[in-house]
Amino acid sequence: MKVVSIDDERINLLLIEQMSNELNLEISSFTSPKEGLTHIQEAEVDLIFVDYLMPEMDGITFIKQARLFHPDIPIVMITAVTSDSNLKLVALKSGATDFLNKPLDIAEFSARIANFSSLRKAQLFYKNWAELLEKEVRKATEDIRLREYETLHVLGKAAETRDQETANHIIRVAHYSKIIAEGLGENDEVQELVYHASPLHDVGKIGIPDSILLKPGKLDPDEYELMKTHTLNGYHMIDKSKSTFLQAGAKIALSHHEKFNGCGYPHGTSGKEIPLFGRIVAIADVFDALLTKRPYKEPWPLKMVISLMKEERGAHFDPSMVDCFLNRMDTVQAVYSTYAAE
Repeated sequence: MKVVSIDDERINLLLIEQMSNELNLEISSFTSPKEGLTHIQEAEVDLIFVDYLMPEMDGITFIKQARLFHPDIPIVMITAVTSDSNLKLVALKSGATDFLNKPLDIAEFSARIANFSSLRKAQLFYKNWAELLEKEVRKATEDIRLREYETLHVLGKAAETRDQETANHIIRVAHYSKIIAEGLGENDEVQELVYHASPLHDVGKIGIPDSILLKPGKLDPDEYELMKTHTLNGYHMIDKSKSTFLQAGAKIALSHHEKFNGCGYPHGTSGKEIPLFGRIVAIADVFDALLTKRPYKEPWPLKMVISLMKEERGAHFDPSMVDCFLNRMDTVQAVYSTYAAE
């Protein structure tokens, strides 16, 4: 055990040191309470002995200060005042664990040390056990979270494969969405949520017939109306999930074709009534769709895509998000280059 002893009388410290050495304790002694306090702030300590009457700082004040750094270790106040029950009560309320009376008795000292040693070992055992348990819980939680990320990605890829979209479309959309969220000043949790939920924006296309989904030319009005149902399909597929990511994905699936001016679908929602993530993914999805080759279109030049984004500012898209996105075009282009279509 690492023991600290504080007493303004050197003779008292020598006595405690001698008894401690006989019990194989590692002891540090201080005649100055302030020096002792500095030591326990910086060093590992298992047990503290402190005198009550000291000119620089009395034992009760010392205990109160020590408890700020060591809320649980045993602290024993040593006093020659044996008849003052109020003193002991105040000391206990201040954080003292026990008392020893002067003059110290080696037999009593040894017995108390044995008890304190057992107490400290139990404290350290349960502290280490709690830390280990917390570590295991964090690991298990992270494992679950990684499996959830994998599920989200697989669902997104399933929809992408059916639609024959360009490779890595959902990866780019996820990165673009996070870039916008970051630029808006959203916290890390929100950024991660939109990043992992955005791949579900077209999950409802799983329920669209191939004759429509894979048609190379323009859809006729009836086909287009059926295509628009992928937003509702995607929402109802996952909206009852208890997963925070799937719930966010459901809102994205439902709202990413809404327009800021209210002319979108499926509900014609406008402005900030459109969910935050739906407004974010609308920009990311359209930008990537225009910039990449599809079976029914050639890729647009970047300048033309940026020009359209500016034109649709306040019409199709949330204007503040368009500004945020375009202001980070260097980062956006880096994402596109990294995850270019294969």
